[in-house]
Amino acid sequence: MACFDNDGTLWVEQPLPPQFDFVFRTWAEEVKADPTLAERQPYKALIEKDPAFVQGVATQDPPVVESLLQAFSRSWAGTTPADFDAQVREWLTTVKQPKLDALYKDLVYRPMLELFDLLRARDFRIFVCSGGGRDFMRVFAEETWAVPKENVIGSAAEYTYADGRIVRGPGLLGNLNLGPGKPEHIFAQTGRLPIFAGGNADVDIEMLTCAKFALLINHDDDEREFAYTTSAEASQAQAAEQGWTVVSMKNDWITIF
Repeated sequence: MACFDNDGTLWVEQPLPPQFDFVFRTWAEEVKADPTLAERQPYKALIEKDPAFVQGVATQDPPVVESLLQAFSRSWAGTTPADFDAQVREWLTTVKQPKLDALYKDLVYRPMLELFDLLRARDFRIFVCSGGGRDFMRVFAEETWAVPKENVIGSAAEYTYADGRIVRGPGLLGNLNLGPGKPEHIFAQTGRLPIFAGGNADVDIEMLTCAKFALLINHDDDEREFAYTTSAEASQAQAAEQGWTVVSMKNDWITIF
């Protein structure tokens, strides 16, 4: 079993993880419809462009991510999976990443897809384990990564089944899928821990540590993508200490996307 983070490991995560681009556009429309939301978090921080809050989003700071995911759950409470999937698909086919001027779905890292193929040829099962929304990733998992929906692990909303319909509830299911939450969620879903794990940030350390082989992506190519170490300093130190394999995007990847 091999488990991989998503944002910054399988596709671009700057200037913000793509899911937040999707969510923030939705919340902007909600504030237009109900201006009183502008006084509540996280809407208030987004409207005021609170730098500390925005930085927390970019670095996937757990308290910031939790507040976002709770608001995310409220925004889609009572909707069906089909409703949500349709919104995500519209975003995927219309919204471009600002610096790279490409649809987010076209900014998946080609070398990682090649790695998936290599692992499958050696009888690995591939799982994606991200702090982002499980249901958001499941929309494009099969067509983008060739990973079955049931192999996607992430922070998730509660669901209820009534009158023949599955609908999203207002709460989160369990704890956040960050830090120690990653191996916890992996084991809860699969009953195993991975042999191989790949990540790029400090929130991936526990998942990388629990595996026999760890791969860390180093974003050091400002020309073809981005160069940054924010919220990856501890993971890079761990890589040096524990002998993890570190991939330089600049030096090791001939093609990125």
